[in-house]
Amino acid sequence: MANSRRTRHAGLFLLLGALSLSALGCARTTISRILAEPQRYTHRGDVRLDGDVVESMSFLGHGAYKLDDGTGTIWVISNHGVPRRGARVKVHGRIRDVVDVSTIMRLPEQIGSGLVMTDAYHRGR
Repeated sequence: MANSRRTRHAGLFLLLGALSLSALGCARTTISRILAEPQRYTHRGDVRLDGDVVESMSFLGHGAYKLDDGTGTIWVISNHGVPRRGARVKVHGRIRDVVDVSTIMRLPEQIGSGLVMTDAYHRGR
């Protein structure tokens, strides 16, 4: 009986540990941190951002929207539909360095840094 109780406690402890680590792996960050240290976030798993959609464009359920979290802006590419302009959203996804041609030519200001986020999913908040 005592052995069974220890097994349950150990299982519960492992489950709580795994949940804690998964929550840390997808911790919320800010766009300014991503833009300041892109190499840190492009090789990382999921990143979570909260912010307002300031620009939005879509075609047949695919598209992109510009997210502003108050510290900066980043384009988010979505295959799951695109939120409307003015929506407040939480986004989970990965940071990608689409093109780094800044040493060859200057990127248009609308594109920004060349970093984009591809969303795994987003939802209104």
